[in-house]
Amino acid sequence: MAKGEGGEQYSNANLLSKPDSDGIKLARKHEHRNRLSICNKISYAIGGAPYQITGCALGFFLQIYLLDVAQLDPFYASIILFVGRAWDAVTDPTIGFLVSRSPWTRFGRMLPWILLSTPLAVLSYFLIWYVPPFEDGKVIWYLFFYCLFQTLQTCFHVPYSALTMFISSEQKERDSATAYRMTVEVLGTLLGTAIQGQIVGMANAPCLPGPGDMVADVTNSSRFGGLNDSEPVISLEHTKVAYMISSGVICLIYVLCAVVLFFGVREQKVDTQSEPMSFFQGIKLIMGHGPYAKLVMVFLFTSLAFMLLEGNFALFCSSTLGFRNDFQNILLAIMLSATLAIPFWQWFLTRFGKKTAVYTGTLSVVPFMILVVCLKSNLFVTYIVSFAAGVGVAAAFLLPWSMLPDVVDDFQVQNPESTGHEALFYSFYVFFTKFASGVSLGISTLSLDFAGYISRGCSQPEEVDLTLKLLVSAAPIALIIVGLCILYSYPIDEERRQGNRKLLQEQRDDEDNSETDSTELGNTV
Repeated sequence: MAKGEGGEQYSNANLLSKPDSDGIKLARKHEHRNRLSICNKISYAIGGAPYQITGCALGFFLQIYLLDVAQLDPFYASIILFVGRAWDAVTDPTIGFLVSRSPWTRFGRMLPWILLSTPLAVLSYFLIWYVPPFEDGKVIWYLFFYCLFQTLQTCFHVPYSALTMFISSEQKERDSATAYRMTVEVLGTLLGTAIQGQIVGMANAPCLPGPGDMVADVTNSSRFGGLNDSEPVISLEHTKVAYMISSGVICLIYVLCAVVLFFGVREQKVDTQSEPMSFFQGIKLIMGHGPYAKLVMVFLFTSLAFMLLEGNFALFCSSTLGFRNDFQNILLAIMLSATLAIPFWQWFLTRFGKKTAVYTGTLSVVPFMILVVCLKSNLFVTYIVSFAAGVGVAAAFLLPWSMLPDVVDDFQVQNPESTGHEALFYSFYVFFTKFASGVSLGISTLSLDFAGYISRGCSQPEEVDLTLKLLVSAAPIALIIVGLCILYSYPIDEERRQGNRKLLQEQRDDEDNSETDSTELGNTV
């Protein structure tokens, strides 16, 4: 009744004033409010860099750091990697639940989490790359600070991911901001690879020849590096310092990005009408949404594939291919290619649809996974294959986060009375991929132990070479195929996505009209 009376009062008022101009002004005001400026999008995108920079450095280098620099037994290194990732996975839904129950402040709900977690996160990250001056407690040291950093980084990344739904109510604006974000995040992986790889690469300690190594062989000396007397002697201490310097630079970038995000993005307040629910009720609610469950399973398997490739590729290049002094440049070639390919995949998904983009992008990397293990060790060919594979890696970065808002919108269309669960959707989405990646990295490192991996060895047993080939080629390909088979039944195509967009826009228009009618009624009275 109030809405009808407000509309009648508004109509009477229009007889005495400018009806069309007021309506146009209100429509323009609504459109302008939901439009993001280039500065807003860039500031939002910069906030995604810390997660990718640190994640890339940890993903590519932590395994080889624990084995060859901290010189931990592969068994203990596998425990650290598995427990750290599993702990990280558990913290995601926990933090997501806490974020969803957080009160709104004048800075928003998400941004305070991001700001307050940053100082301790950078401190714990730095201490991961510090070798303590004792032996007995090394495993506890790395396990504690790895888990602590993962927790604090989750306090940053879960609110940041959910912030996508609060920077604008327009799907087009959110998709555009996501494209900016993915571009910066891939730049972040490029930056993380460049900083960590180049600084550490300049202080790469020489390998240790084993009984089967021909030390006098000049070819082997130049291949593995550090065995030539004419080369400057680099000790393990130099390598330790290099890791600390690179981590210090990354910590500084982390802080700068958090500051830019906090001051450059305005979080829109969303009134949640649904009653607060328990943690397990939230799990049941979002996992009961079919499209969400299928999307999680798709990217669970494809993320596992790329995690295996990422976690073992540095060791594969160093040990199996023999490019001990060049592996950081090979990783850089992959990330550079991925960065350049992001705009192409953004165009591709808008032109041909997101499901088609996932199939095309993910499958494009498979031939290069096969080539890199089948071809003989050749540095030039490896660079070419790695650069080409980076095109598929770019799709793996962009597409999961581009599709998740569509699932959230679909849930809101089907459950209009249940709102305010965005953080849960994002946190559980990350939970499954992180937990599975922890299992995969732990198993892969443990398998190297069973194969007889030699820490800092100039050459490895044939069993280790075979294991690394399986971990960077056969296993990832099998996981990709499983993920794409599940994607076939994913129900949100372009038609359904556009239909959801129209329905949500109509709901928002109805809410804005209701607010406008109430305001006009109050002013008239």
